[in-house]
Amino acid sequence: MTKRPDFKTFKQRALKDDALCLEYERLRPEFEIMIKLIEARQLADCSQLELAERLNLQQPAIARLERGGYATTSISKLAQVADALGYSLTFSLLPKDSMKKTAKRTQTKVIVKKV
Repeated sequence: MTKRPDFKTFKQRALKDDALCLEYERLRPEFEIMIKLIEARQLADCSQLELAERLNLQQPAIARLERGGYATTSISKLAQVADALGYSLTFSLLPKDSMKKTAKRTQTKVIVKKV
């Protein structure tokens, strides 16, 4: 019986596939937003319910945002979430790097900074 690889090993192997690697990089900004929102909430020592109350929302709305359900959420709403946690939301467009195979798209960098 062979042992399953840990996630890091699995990810390294999986990303050797060019098509999968491109899709992974295409989705990176979405995952970065999700991770940054969760980290900001946790650093603010705030529960999903507390954050929802600050924004006059229901807790499931915050849970959806943290699962990546912000595709239809406006930038101003995301900025309100960041502000409620004591952060500012900043977007940056970075130039393509022709040396990398992942550079077939515009890279977006999302920064959530403590204010």
